[in-house]
Amino acid sequence: MLSISTRPGRSFIGRLTKGDDLLQALEKFCEEHNITLGEVRALGAVTKARVGFYNQEERKYYFLDFDQPLEILALVGNVSLKDGKPMVHAHVTLADHEGRAIGGHLAPGAPVFACEFAIHEYQADQTLNRANDPETGLMLWPAS
Repeated sequence: MLSISTRPGRSFIGRLTKGDDLLQALEKFCEEHNITLGEVRALGAVTKARVGFYNQEERKYYFLDFDQPLEILALVGNVSLKDGKPMVHAHVTLADHEGRAIGGHLAPGAPVFACEFAIHEYQADQTLNRANDPETGLMLWPAS
């Protein structure tokens, strides 16, 4: 098990620009503000979306593309380092025009229609660097 002690850092709220890629814009914000550890939340809407599901047996992501306007019911995620750069790992729940919910691992390919976000930075005495976990095949924080 991994557990590190954190202290509150800076907190940001903001609005992304229409047309921005949702995931890439959040990562760019973190890079520009040197946020290397934290949590992310967002709501709003996208003009289309791409979400993934990790097949545990195959150790492979499968992606679903939704080429329609969708509401962001909830986006939750975290920020840590991957290859020395801030990486946002986020899951998203979206709703279509009939209120049906879909969701999964947020992937690039979700242009923003409107999006408000909150990012809470954490301070810690150590960094969390993602690396390949041989047990799962995922890029995870170290186990200890």
